[in-house]
Amino acid sequence: MNRDTSPEVEEILFAYWRDTPVWEKWQRMAELNRAARLLALGGLRRRYPHATEAELRRRLADLILGPDLAAAAYGPFPTDATHA
Repeated sequence: MNRDTSPEVEEILFAYWRDTPVWEKWQRMAELNRAARLLALGGLRRRYPHATEAELRRRLADLILGPDLAAAAYGPFPTDATHA
């Protein structure tokens, strides 16, 4: 399936995921989502070093939900001039 993974290793991985309980799969996905959000926040902090935590969370919402849905859910940015 993956060009960079041998069929033997893929077989082991598929067996692992097949035998892993659902609760553990959900837990791993939650951990991956948390890590992705932390990476995205780190990138936003580098891009907007003077932004407040509230502004960074709002920018993260834009990344995750898209600007329209984020605005509908969380309202517009406090100052649209900083949202560039």
